[in-house]
Amino acid sequence: MHNLTLFQFFHWYYTAEGNLWLHAADQSQRLASLGITHVWLPPAYKSANGVAEPGYAVYDLYDLGEFDQKGTVRTRYGTREEYQQCIDAFHTNGIQVIADVVLNHKHGADEQEDVPVRKVNMDNRNEFAGEEETIRAWTKFYFPGRQGKYSDFVWDWHAFTGISENPEIIYMILNEHAHGQWDEMLEDENGNFDYLMGADIEFRNPAVREELRKWGQWYM
Repeated sequence: MHNLTLFQFFHWYYTAEGNLWLHAADQSQRLASLGITHVWLPPAYKSANGVAEPGYAVYDLYDLGEFDQKGTVRTRYGTREEYQQCIDAFHTNGIQVIADVVLNHKHGADEQEDVPVRKVNMDNRNEFAGEEETIRAWTKFYFPGRQGKYSDFVWDWHAFTGISENPEIIYMILNEHAHGQWDEMLEDENGNFDYLMGADIEFRNPAVREELRKWGQWYM
């Protein structure tokens, strides 16, 4: 029986010089000779913090280092062309590539909106800690640097279940899909404790599901 062996080709503190895709491609043949069958690469899309963050503060899933957004064209790890070359190098050497994809939240919105919300208890996000109110929140994403290439979908407050721009405050967004409840939870520790930061994606919105389905097809 052939053993499958996964190699993680990054870590949280990897430097921001933008050479990881090139370095990984250069090492692909050596990894194959060592018996590596799969390689795990870091998030390839544009972060809200440009090259200053490992890629988990998701801004634009379609920007793999191609557009001038968030102060940079490349991502922390390189350009889109270098990313494709990296994948091709691994495939040439018989190594499968595993992508690191975050579809839970977005950061770095392009515009604020008036959003109906209710503050929730930080220790139990299923309990309200305030009455309904309207706040100005960073919830509109239209990616001006990309100008509609690959997708013209605009993310607005209807596409999110909650917003947290301050570590001490979390709001549930009162959109037409919520009915005063979060999306289905996978863990009820501290009442939806897995809701952590940013604009939390609303999977009950069919337009959001369709956009993410289209992105998945494009990415593959």
